[in-house]
Amino acid sequence: MSDELFEELRRWAADDLRSVNGQIEFLLRQSVKRRRGEREDEEASPDERK
Repeated sequence: MSDELFEELRRWAADDLRSVNGQIEFLLRQSVKRRRGEREDEEASPDERK
């Protein structure tokens, strides 16, 4: 990962009060939901509520 991308993720994570790892996980989950055709505002499954 480039330093520029990491820094952008770090700032975004800070804005959302997440760690960088948490932000990456959030983005990956969002992408998987889009790929499956799920709506963004649907309730998270019990596995996602950890």
